[in-house]
Amino acid sequence: MLHLQSPSSDRWFSQVSDHLDLLLIDHAHCEKKAAGVAMNMIFAYVENEDLCRAMTEIVNEELEHFHMVLALLHEREIPFRRLKPSNYGEQLHALIRKNEPERAVDRLLVAGLIEARSCERFGMLRERLEDKTLASFYDELFESEARHHSAYVRLAKHYADDKTVMDRLDELAAAEAAIIATGDENPRMHS
Repeated sequence: MLHLQSPSSDRWFSQVSDHLDLLLIDHAHCEKKAAGVAMNMIFAYVENEDLCRAMTEIVNEELEHFHMVLALLHEREIPFRRLKPSNYGEQLHALIRKNEPERAVDRLLVAGLIEARSCERFGMLRERLEDKTLASFYDELFESEARHHSAYVRLAKHYADDKTVMDRLDELAAAEAAIIATGDENPRMHS
């Protein structure tokens, strides 16, 4: 369903469970970036009404999630601030081809893979966190991330046939698995 080629490691969970404050701050930034990605898709592919409608829904949900994470930070007296992001997104975006319609396919699939990884990690957090309030919070968000992943993959099929999209998704998922295996020194949602 999520098209990921590797599960998150125990290393990642250990890294972030010791730094839940940083994870939450990074999560807020991720939600904000996800809204921006979806908004950029609307500007880039304005002629595609189905895409624009789906992206509008995703923008609204991502901003709602951003506000939910900000509220959680406020509740826990954790100040929201800038963080050095992980290299995950940058490395994935570097794989996007430059010419259309391949660019559209890749942009949508990369966004879908990021949503898939978030979904998978939210699942891990909801199952393993001792902080039951936070575990419940990640349980609440799990389904929408899976839905966003599916929407991005479906929309990529507007720009190439099913086989081409799924073959490219396999290629990008293999690259994503290699990036995630390398990890990041900082505890981040995608470290």
